[in-house]
Amino acid sequence: MTNWTQDTAGNGEYAEVNGINLYYESHGDGKPLILLHGGLGSGEMFGPILGQFTAGHRVILVDLQGHGRTADIDRPLDIKFMADDVAALIDHLGLDKPDVVGYSLGGGVALQLAFRHPAKVGRLVAASAGIRRDATYPEILEQQGQVGPEAAEFMKETPMYELYQRVAPRPEDFPRLLGKIGEAMSHDFDYTDEVRNLQVPTLILAADADMCPPAHFVEVFGLLDGGQRDGGWMGEGRPKGGHALAILPGVTHYNVFMSPLFAAAAVGFVDAAE
Repeated sequence: MTNWTQDTAGNGEYAEVNGINLYYESHGDGKPLILLHGGLGSGEMFGPILGQFTAGHRVILVDLQGHGRTADIDRPLDIKFMADDVAALIDHLGLDKPDVVGYSLGGGVALQLAFRHPAKVGRLVAASAGIRRDATYPEILEQQGQVGPEAAEFMKETPMYELYQRVAPRPEDFPRLLGKIGEAMSHDFDYTDEVRNLQVPTLILAADADMCPPAHFVEVFGLLDGGQRDGGWMGEGRPKGGHALAILPGVTHYNVFMSPLFAAAAVGFVDAAE
């Protein structure tokens, strides 16, 4: 079983925002950086690499709607709503344009945060988050179509189930969470136009064996003025918005968030001089 638990004790608190009791932890000191976890996980997913982020940052781990220590509420599991929750948390904490790093579900939430609340975000890392549903490999879409409440019994030996049972306010809600995630994944989406108009400097990050082919993330980079010309000796040919691309070697969608390369690329980007 994968160990997602961090060794560093954080200060866990709840914020009442948008009708949800949102759990978050703070770790370290420095410029604020929000870390957003993947589906069926929690902030604990980043435990193995948390120290690389806290070395120079105040890291805020958020448990998104229905995940970890944040109980579900009566609304769909929608990345737009979750992005609004994070925006409200930024206001609640009085943060000045924190950097945001999101993986998978959290990567989608991070992108929505930048689309919907660009003035609240400093720099953004969107990891393993495709921007079109049809970019996902067909066999993965087929597997996603089988996610529902009835799948709970088959997931009892997974780290996702173990984590939920250990920390969720209502452990019996795991089938409900699977149902809502399955419903969310069944909807078509295409954020091409939103990405093309992105105002926040963004690193598009992916594993070289992710849920979408590397070509998709290169395509997303292209929408951000990337890969259009030589970068130049002084970087004058780099994308105009300060965007970047990283395809990490030797990792998959299921372990990229624990890779030291993930943290190194993310920290390197958010700390880069503009």
